[in-house]
Amino acid sequence: MAATKVLSAQAREGVGKGAARELRRQGLVPAVIYGDKKAPVTVSIPYKDAHKQIYAGGFLSHIIELDVDGTKHRVIPRDYQLDPVKDFPIHIDFLRVGKGTKLNVQVHVNFINEEASPGLKRGGTLNIVHHTLDLTVDADNIPEEVTVDLTGLDIGDTIHISSVKLPSGAVDHSHEDDVTIATIVAPSALKSAGDADEAAEGEATAE
Repeated sequence: MAATKVLSAQAREGVGKGAARELRRQGLVPAVIYGDKKAPVTVSIPYKDAHKQIYAGGFLSHIIELDVDGTKHRVIPRDYQLDPVKDFPIHIDFLRVGKGTKLNVQVHVNFINEEASPGLKRGGTLNIVHHTLDLTVDADNIPEEVTVDLTGLDIGDTIHISSVKLPSGAVDHSHEDDVTIATIVAPSALKSAGDADEAAEGEATAE
C-alpha cells in the first residue's frame, strides 16, 4: 500500500490570474481542494515542495495529508498544470478523500523473473504495451505496483490483465477488453530468418 505523504499549505483569499501570478512570484503554487460535498478551499503550496512531490513519481496515485494552517485535509492530487516552456508547476487540483472512497488511479507495472523466461533467454524482447494500469481501488489501500511474473513465458506469448493477479480490492478500470500489458517478441535476427524462409517457401510453391 502506498504510504500517506504530508504536505504543508496555507489558505489564500485572492483568486484569478493576477492573484495566481503574485503567488508564483512569492515562490508559491496556487492550488484548490474540492469534493466530498464540501465547499472548495483555495490554498498555496511552497514551490520547492510541490516540485519535489510531482517529480518524485506517483504523484497522482498517493494520498496526501495536506496541512493547511494547522487544519488537516486528506486528499489525492487529481490534476496539475506545468508551465509549457519551463515545466515548473503552476497549479494543482486536490480531491478530498472521505471514508470508504473508491478512486481511479494509474498503478505502475513491475516485471519480475526475466531470467526465468525461455523467450527472453533465447534473445527475445519484452515489448511493454502498458507501463501503468488504470485501476479502481479503495482510497485506504492504493497499491504501489502490479507485479507481472515472466516465468515460463516464451516468444509469441502475450500477457493480458486477466492473467495477472491484481492487488486486493483493485479492479480494472480501462476501456479495453482484457488489456494487453506486454508481449514477448522474437529478436530481429530470428524474424529476418523467418521472413527469408517464408519467401523461399513462396518461391518454391510458385515454381
